[in-house]
Amino acid sequence: MRKEDCFYLGKIAKKFSFKGEVLIYLDTDEPELYENLESVFVEQNKHLIPFFIENSSLHKNDFLRVLFEDINTEADADNLIGSDIYLPLKMLPKLSGNKFYFHEVIGFEIEDKRLGYVGEIQSVNDTTAQALFEVTKDGAEILIPIIDHFLVKVDRENKKIIMDLPEGLVEMYL
Repeated sequence: MRKEDCFYLGKIAKKFSFKGEVLIYLDTDEPELYENLESVFVEQNKHLIPFFIENSSLHKNDFLRVLFEDINTEADADNLIGSDIYLPLKMLPKLSGNKFYFHEVIGFEIEDKRLGYVGEIQSVNDTTAQALFEVTKDGAEILIPIIDHFLVKVDRENKKIIMDLPEGLVEMYL
């Protein structure tokens, strides 16, 4: 499985028991959706390796307590600590309306109610306190905060996001 065909679900945070159980931090708003997984992909040495789950349960809201097949000791579990966990994109629940996944809108156009065409989304920066669309127009990079109040409509059919941006936000980049 290629990483491009998957989404990041979380990270193996720590050991849970001396029998090889681990706690996976789930980077999601709905951890209960992932409670009964059969398998996950664990990133090791830049490769995604399938791991089958023998037993799992939610632990303190954000964690999934997991016992993988063939991981029976603390030493086995130690080798997994810090590894990222992925699932195939097809396992993402479908979103509708103005809700979207960041990877889904790459390549969409941004259109402002006042200015019209603003540019094309190149990527989403979610490493800052406020997630940002990284948009390009005529070689210039424009950073647009992803704020519900600015979002008018996500038009999946036409690959366009219509926004109502504050006056001056786009102009300061051009």
